[in-house]
Amino acid sequence: MVAIDTTRSPAPHIAGRIISSIYETVHVVTSWNNARVTRNALSKLTNRELEDIGLSRGDIDSVVDAVRR
Repeated sequence: MVAIDTTRSPAPHIAGRIISSIYETVHVVTSWNNARVTRNALSKLTNRELEDIGLSRGDIDSVVDAVRR
């Protein structure tokens, strides 16, 4: 014998998926913006200033990738 529960609505499941999608979108946009701000800030520094903080111009991409995670 099979019992089927017809009193439950699929709305909570769908609402959870929508909310999860919104949070994921916010996370992606926030990560992208943090990476953009970091890249712009480091790119404005002179080679001497980058050297003072232990970076070179070629290190900017790896730092930005670390911020994006």
